[in-house]
Amino acid sequence: MPDYLLDSCVLIRHLRHHQPTTDLLAALVMDGQVGIATITRTEIVEGMREHEREVTMRLLDSLLSYPLDDPIADLAGEYIRRYRAKGITLDKPDAIIGATAVHHGLVLVTYNRKHFPMPELRCYGEMPNP
Repeated sequence: MPDYLLDSCVLIRHLRHHQPTTDLLAALVMDGQVGIATITRTEIVEGMREHEREVTMRLLDSLLSYPLDDPIADLAGEYIRRYRAKGITLDKPDAIIGATAVHHGLVLVTYNRKHFPMPELRCYGEMPNP
């Protein structure tokens, strides 16, 4: 029974009533624990519209939240440094999300696999960007 870490893009599509994403989330909940990195919560709250507040906060509050601690911060920094040396720029939130998944042994659920080039990161299937 795997546990899952949701990327912001998945939550946004669910909140925008993308039925395939909503169906996927329902299946994941039946299969294991589903959570988010705290930076994902920040991204979602930052982008929500005022009329979406109640639904958005209810969704966020229903998910397990993985805080940014020293080991995750260090791993995210290593990812940014390692990929910068290869000429690849990783966004800090993506590096933190990837590091959170790797550190906790979670499967990342994202529509943006190219944002997460870390080979040790397990991602959920092949999810085309809808």
